[in-house]
Amino acid sequence: MAFPTAVNSQITDSITQANTKVLGDAPAIAMSNLFVATGQALANAAHNATNNQQQSYVTMQASTTQSVSTLLAVDTASTGVATKEILGLV
Repeated sequence: MAFPTAVNSQITDSITQANTKVLGDAPAIAMSNLFVATGQALANAAHNATNNQQQSYVTMQASTTQSVSTLLAVDTASTGVATKEILGLV
């Protein structure tokens, strides 16, 4: 201690050591917080990528279904037009 106080020197030394420990632990805690935040961000990115992929598959399936339905309807429509012309229904 730099100057004398009414407090026992052992008490002030223990407080000083506790404060020094807190300051010594701060970089490790900061790095662990950084690692946790980075891990959560990467997990969210992976989850979002998976979700986007699943949603694109749903969109592609709907598009394929609509395309097949359109192709099948063209045959029906052309048959209807040909039948109409054959029967002379104008």
